[in-house]
Amino acid sequence: MSTSIYEDQEAQASRARQAADPDPEVGGIAVDRLQSIIERIERLEEERKALANDIKDIFAEAKSAGFDIKVVRQLISLRRKEPAEVEEQETLLDLYKRALGM
Repeated sequence: MSTSIYEDQEAQASRARQAADPDPEVGGIAVDRLQSIIERIERLEEERKALANDIKDIFAEAKSAGFDIKVVRQLISLRRKEPAEVEEQETLLDLYKRALGM
């Protein structure tokens, strides 16, 4: 039991030393920079989660309005591509469909 109390006291003393004189580097790592990066990533992850929920809500709205969600997703994908790329894919799709008798 005394070992545990000693370890607790040592940990408290170590934290007090760090608070009184924070070391800007630990093991060659810039602590403030690392902490800043981690916090920014965490903040962006939260924003991404919120945006994903917003997008999900909009798809639900589109579905309730009678739109086919698969087609809406295809349209979004097509709008992201260059016109020449879209044309090439459509030409190939048409060729493959004809080859299969569709």
